[in-house]
Amino acid sequence: MARFAALDDWLAWQEQSHPRSIDLGLERVAGVFSRLAVKPKKIPTITVAGTNGKGSCVAFLEAIYRAQGYKVGAYTSPHILRYNERIRVDGQPAADDDICAAFERIDAVRADTSLSYFEFGTLAALDIFSHAGVDVQILEVGLGGRLDAVNIVDADVAIVTTIAIDHVDWLGDTVEAIGREKAGIFRGGMPAVIGDQQVPASLLQTAREKQADIMQIGVAFHYQKQTDNWVWWSDTLKLTDLPIPALQGEHQYRNASAVIMAVTCLQELLPVEQAAIGRGLRETRLSGRFQLIAGETPVLLDVGHNPQAVQTLLSYLRTHFSGVKIHAVFAMMKDKDIPGVLAMMRGRVDQWYLAPLKNPRAAHVELLNRYFQQQDIKNVNKGYADFAGCFEAARGSAQPGELILIFGSFFLVSEYLSQFA
Repeated sequence: MARFAALDDWLAWQEQSHPRSIDLGLERVAGVFSRLAVKPKKIPTITVAGTNGKGSCVAFLEAIYRAQGYKVGAYTSPHILRYNERIRVDGQPAADDDICAAFERIDAVRADTSLSYFEFGTLAALDIFSHAGVDVQILEVGLGGRLDAVNIVDADVAIVTTIAIDHVDWLGDTVEAIGREKAGIFRGGMPAVIGDQQVPASLLQTAREKQADIMQIGVAFHYQKQTDNWVWWSDTLKLTDLPIPALQGEHQYRNASAVIMAVTCLQELLPVEQAAIGRGLRETRLSGRFQLIAGETPVLLDVGHNPQAVQTLLSYLRTHFSGVKIHAVFAMMKDKDIPGVLAMMRGRVDQWYLAPLKNPRAAHVELLNRYFQQQDIKNVNKGYADFAGCFEAARGSAQPGELILIFGSFFLVSEYLSQFA
């Protein structure tokens, strides 16, 4: 008999059943995975790690392979509105019943092995993809790489997007330490696609030690923007007249280039025509990343929550909203580099609105305000009972043509989309 019938009950139990919310390591989750009755034939797998850009790469890959007609499984985290968003088959979130059935199968074989919330989700995704008979599965690393639950699957191609300081309590406080953790997804003799030219030496060194086939942007593959299209090339292939990626920002050319390299590496196993690549680039959608809600007073959503992501946000604002007054609705998790983010954004935001979040990881408004005071940032509005009150204050103050920017956390963007979109 199933432990629970409803998905919400399963998730609430998982959040409480394991002693630690984050518990890196592969032994427990790999043991349970080996007991699941998944199909013996390995599904072609692309694993994506990196500090920023993971979700964009997964979205590009998903769109391209679907445009070619393949049945695609995609696993991402965190979700924005519903847990089901984490597990997609052919672009559609998994149904509650399918996720519950997967949880039941996992629970039945795990015996006395305790699993974290993320480990349950990872196993459920792999189980659902197996039962659905997907042609390719795309797995986004949740945290780090080497000890992340998705690393129980040997990737046919691994992508590392960018590396910056984040999650220091788990991955280390230097880019060299973080680089070693990210490189843990590489496999000997398999393509290791790196989507950034400025990466720590440890990432490349670990890839060499693993004898992975390193393919780095600017070395093994390149891109060049043109007026209304762009060109991608490697030593063996050149693609011209590619459409401008639907996901906005200069960084999306780098993400798309890494994705094309990964798709090229799997051509013998999963052939893809250039027309499908082009269609995928045009049709990719991703909530919360430079997501613009048009209107008399437009709203821009961005889940960026570390200095590297915010640098990309600043570049986007310079290109698309130069000289426009910005009202920022802001919150961040307390374990993030809040001072670093504020130092970068202080000269671009005209009015700040500090949003309270119910999440226990969130920095409370009093803590946020201290960071603002330390940097002598003025025009800070606070004292709202909830996100809705905070957003309404920003909307009431903003004039037509000015921009409301909601950024700093997935949870913050989720509040807007659930209440106002």
